[in-house]
Amino acid sequence: MTIQRIGSAYPTDDLPAAVALLSAVFGAEPTVVDGDRWAQFDTNGVRVMLADTDRDDDTPFLAIKVDDLDATLDRLRAKGFEIGQPAIGPHERRAVLRPTPGSPWHIAIYEPLEI
Repeated sequence: MTIQRIGSAYPTDDLPAAVALLSAVFGAEPTVVDGDRWAQFDTNGVRVMLADTDRDDDTPFLAIKVDDLDATLDRLRAKGFEIGQPAIGPHERRAVLRPTPGSPWHIAIYEPLEI
């Protein structure tokens, strides 16, 4: 397993307003905006993402991009972590890992789909 990128993602119910705010704070436009689903900023080697309609729930999450999702999940399960089956989104396969039940954040481990 190779980690390709780590970023933080924050849920929003108003993607345009959140993008406008972060654009003003960062002094830069987002590198990606995917309709009402998702936006991301890549600034100084840091990725910050905004999740509107494309999110697992209403908690912030650590997004970890890997080169082999199945191998990563197998390794984590072998260490005793409970992880559900991957979900397929329009651009990625991802699985969610909760630090503890009821945690106010989670981890989304994903790999891009080959299109």
